[in-house]
Amino acid sequence: MLPQITLRPFHYRGSEVIGLDLGLNTTLEKEIRKLKGIKWCGTNNLWYVPLSKESYTRLKDFLSGFAQLDATPLKSYLEQRKSVQPLLKRKQISKQRALIISTHPLCKENLLAFQQYQELLILKGYSQKTFLTYTNEFHYLLRLLKGVPAKSLERKHVQAYLLWLILKKGYSQEHCHTAVNALKFYFEKVEGRAKEFYDLPRPRKPQKLPQVLSEEEVVQLIHQTQSLKQKALLMTSYSAGLRVSELITLKVKNIDSTRMTILIEQGKGRKDRFVPLSTKLLEVLRQYYQKHKPKEYLFENEQGAPLSTRTAQAILHRAKEAAGIHKRGSIHLLRHSYATHLLEAGTDIRYIQAFLGHGNLKTTMRYTHVSKLKIETILSPLDRLNL
Repeated sequence: MLPQITLRPFHYRGSEVIGLDLGLNTTLEKEIRKLKGIKWCGTNNLWYVPLSKESYTRLKDFLSGFAQLDATPLKSYLEQRKSVQPLLKRKQISKQRALIISTHPLCKENLLAFQQYQELLILKGYSQKTFLTYTNEFHYLLRLLKGVPAKSLERKHVQAYLLWLILKKGYSQEHCHTAVNALKFYFEKVEGRAKEFYDLPRPRKPQKLPQVLSEEEVVQLIHQTQSLKQKALLMTSYSAGLRVSELITLKVKNIDSTRMTILIEQGKGRKDRFVPLSTKLLEVLRQYYQKHKPKEYLFENEQGAPLSTRTAQAILHRAKEAAGIHKRGSIHLLRHSYATHLLEAGTDIRYIQAFLGHGNLKTTMRYTHVSKLKIETILSPLDRLNL
């Protein structure tokens, strides 16, 4: 009977590898050393090759005739890895995630549940951002369950889990809201549970007012930009109240100088909308276009792809520093300022709702709390006193 070698995957020096567990059979080691590209890991006391189909095939062919392979641990790992593949932003898996896959494998029921969960999110047209957020939250719960099927959980179990996230894992209120929504999707949409899961306890969201720049600060910000491209980017963001994702994916064809409108395609909630095109912005954009000649996206990098979110945020951050503005906020700060300044100028709030792409008027109403339109007209009780 041929000696057995067990293939055990692990993460080593930034990469996934296939470890060769020889057991107590040291006589195989002399032959193993002859395999091209094989290396030794002192940490795990295993010979290893890169984790790839080519490496596995080469290994199988090389050992044929003098050893038999037990690939059960490898196949189990790859099955688990396949379930989290859509969550990866890059092809190479991290050491932490590889360890989680190995030490907290999903049972067959939960592997199926996770697959159904992802498929339904795709079928319902959820955005890539929501897809990643929801699947990450659901995946975290599934790993903790070990052999317990997710569909067997009752309302009391889910409530206990949410409490554990808050008290033990330090989830913020906003993060816990996300976890609730992710779990609701599974129990209500995938499993078709009754409405009892609509009553999951939700931490109350803190009512925070948005930071807003004054009109003078917006002027300072634009004057402090280092280039025409950066100036055009910040002016576009402020003049149309754009989210950063909408700003960087805005296309040249979306600027309509005839109708003086900007088309925002597939904004949040996958909705299109029109916003007014500023005449001042149009002048700057024409200068910018003549100089930079963007092809598809209005703000492109050197490769012709949209600017990254990080680059757009960095442009605003540098402009704030140069202008001496210490208010916290990203590109969304300009969006808040846009909405507030429109309100202060007397624009009907329902127009503002449409320009911002808000599905609910309540979301837009929060700008009434930061607008100085009414605040400045109200007399303080102290001013009424005859002092």
